[in-house]
Amino acid sequence: MYALPFAFYILSLIAYSIHFGRRTPSFGRAATTLLVAGALAHTFVIGMQTMEAGHVPFAGTTQAISTFVWLLALAYLYTEVTTEERGLGVFVMAIIVALQVLPAVQGPGVEPRSPVLEHPLFWTHVAALLGAYASFGLAAVIGITYVLQFKEIKAKHLVFFFNRLPSLQVLDVMNSRAVFIGWALLTVGLCAGALWVTDALAIAPADPRVRAMSFGDPKIFVALVTWAVYTFQLVARRLIGWRGRRSAYLSAVGFAIVLLNFVLVSYFLTDSHNFGA
Repeated sequence: MYALPFAFYILSLIAYSIHFGRRTPSFGRAATTLLVAGALAHTFVIGMQTMEAGHVPFAGTTQAISTFVWLLALAYLYTEVTTEERGLGVFVMAIIVALQVLPAVQGPGVEPRSPVLEHPLFWTHVAALLGAYASFGLAAVIGITYVLQFKEIKAKHLVFFFNRLPSLQVLDVMNSRAVFIGWALLTVGLCAGALWVTDALAIAPADPRVRAMSFGDPKIFVALVTWAVYTFQLVARRLIGWRGRRSAYLSAVGFAIVLLNFVLVSYFLTDSHNFGA
């Protein structure tokens, strides 16, 4: 089921790459159209899985990655429509294609959810975190493109990135907004998760996954580190003027930690947070 949206995402990445290199409007429109088709196909897949399982499919790590990819695609499409800029597309699509490989290879794999996941706070927790990660992914792309363009301007060689990306001022504002939205969602998600664990311990005290949820669990510890990094970025921006390159670097570092937690820790290092395929 994931093969169709994955195919659209690959074709969209190719079209965005050609558009970025040649600045051909027709390839830009084709890239956006293919991304819309991929997002619609992905929406259909998630909808079918929801109907089949009776819940939104993001309890398992693979399902969560797929839902994150879908949200990142929607977030980028919204950014493109509101700013009329396609220069970031090739960078965003590279992340989308790389992450969607796992769901495409492993397949849907929707399993019945554990009774401990019936609580609304769990779904608030997961939905908020996935939305936060999508915002952070977009902020990281914006930050990377900011640094690339800054280096080109500093070298006084305004040939490649300068002609293909929004201005540094626009990129800095976009980065700040994406980080703030992500931080707000991350804060909501962490608070909802903390409240949910309290109830989960009462509902299923013998469940080893629930009992493993503590500050010592790598998944939870790295999530708190992520919150600290983005909190520092927002505070530093306001109080000591860390804008531009410093903010861009922090966005990239923060998202690297997100990916570490989202993929490596989730699959191999945590004793909790594995409630599905």
